[in-house]
Amino acid sequence: MPNQDKTQARTGGETAPERFLDRHLGNVVHLFLTFLAILILVVAAIATFEIIIREVPLLWRTPSEYDALHHIIQSLLLVAIAAELALLFLFHRTSAAVEVLIFVIARKMVISGISGWDLLAGVAALAGLVAVRFYFITPKDQKTPK
Repeated sequence: MPNQDKTQARTGGETAPERFLDRHLGNVVHLFLTFLAILILVVAAIATFEIIIREVPLLWRTPSEYDALHHIIQSLLLVAIAAELALLFLFHRTSAAVEVLIFVIARKMVISGISGWDLLAGVAALAGLVAVRFYFITPKDQKTPK
């Protein structure tokens, strides 16, 4: 029987190129995601300022305040989606992913021209996501009983 020396491939050890890629490429990816998150937050802040300056005064100028308010709510939900997406890029939390989905579904529900079935599906999806967030995602600072 030939001598079967254990190599790194057989023991599951990490090779030198894998260590290099894990260390350096992982850092590059984290820096890129941080840059994207900061860019998204800056754009969201600018969009919030634009909503306040341009769209809120339309509540008093337009004949249909409902349409103006509807548009403001859609815009604010879009800014909220951007902010939660930036948090997801920065912290990689499951709760941030669920919150992004909640805001996306909520924004879809306030779009004009949505059918009753779409609205019902949105309510069911929101209820499901809130239940998932409440029952299955625990805060990290909460101690679990042993």
